[in-house]
Amino acid sequence: MDGKGLISPTTAIDTIATHSRFLILSIPNNERSRKSPFAIQKALQGIGGNPKSVKKLRSGDLLMETISALQTKSFLLAKTFIDSNLTVTPHKSLNSCRGVISEPDLLYASEGEILEGLSDQGVTQVRRITILKDSTRLPTKHIILSFNSPKLPTTIKAGYLNCKIRPNIQNPLRCFKCQRFGHSQNSCRGQLTCSRCASVGHSSTDCTLEPKCVNCTQSHPSDSKLCQKWKLEKQIQEIKTNKNISYFEARRLTSI
Repeated sequence: MDGKGLISPTTAIDTIATHSRFLILSIPNNERSRKSPFAIQKALQGIGGNPKSVKKLRSGDLLMETISALQTKSFLLAKTFIDSNLTVTPHKSLNSCRGVISEPDLLYASEGEILEGLSDQGVTQVRRITILKDSTRLPTKHIILSFNSPKLPTTIKAGYLNCKIRPNIQNPLRCFKCQRFGHSQNSCRGQLTCSRCASVGHSSTDCTLEPKCVNCTQSHPSDSKLCQKWKLEKQIQEIKTNKNISYFEARRLTSI
């Protein structure tokens, strides 16, 4: 023995199970589609008991929310599902969350120092919000924290400080090329559209035409926060963050 000890092969799964409540169940070649819902439910019960919820995704995979770490572990260890090979992986985004703290006393602490000091409380990433002033990027007291759990804590200890945490609700993603919501210009397949007048074929630089929004057709630029479409997308982001659900689920719950 070299004094370092051995790591149990179940340690990694135990750690993942502690923080993961949303799992993706995948069966090769979409064999799940040929199995009845009754057989699927019975198979799920046989692996780890009744989960909190199960939803079929467009891909044919199943999105499952478990009721406990023990149930999560049972499914992570499963290799077969009704005589088919089974792959179970934690959902990439639903098992984490992000919050914001605003603490003047952390203004001069580096992101690395903050991460080291908060990692034992489930923090996996730290990013300070900065502002641009006179061509200079300046740090602010606002810090975005990523957690390895879907449930956002209300407070966190930063040294002797007790910091309140609020949800990090992102602004809607708008493409700077076609001005539509839901994607970035790097993945855009649309045409170059002016954010001022909504005309195709030129950018807003030096545009003097009357303002028109490409998303709602009203008389304001496409980047205006007065836009009803922008407000709808913002509400979707709020619901998505507060309920920790997917964009499409949040969209179905919007009221605008």
